[in-house]
Amino acid sequence: MKKIILSAAFLAVAGLTTVKASDIKTPIIVAVQQDSTTKTPVELKDLPEPVQKTLQSEPVKAWTPTEAFLVTNADKTSYYLINVKKEQETGSLKVDKDGKIVE
Repeated sequence: MKKIILSAAFLAVAGLTTVKASDIKTPIIVAVQQDSTTKTPVELKDLPEPVQKTLQSEPVKAWTPTEAFLVTNADKTSYYLINVKKEQETGSLKVDKDGKIVE
């Protein structure tokens, strides 16, 4: 009987403790800023001719293109993001539609 009373008292105290621990004193405000940049996959063979010429010019031709994306920013500017690989190294290039490398 003594064990039952002690167990009940312990559970009552534990229950009150967890209720107090879960009280929220100040609400948390979460603000999310949505990025309206879109990234669309593009087949390497479908890249515009000026972009393909840039990929075949020095010093870029030492790298092998692996995948390409058309990135359009919120202000409607766009460029091609081309992931490249050279042996174990990987990198990416930003090239506009006229074939100029964007920094």
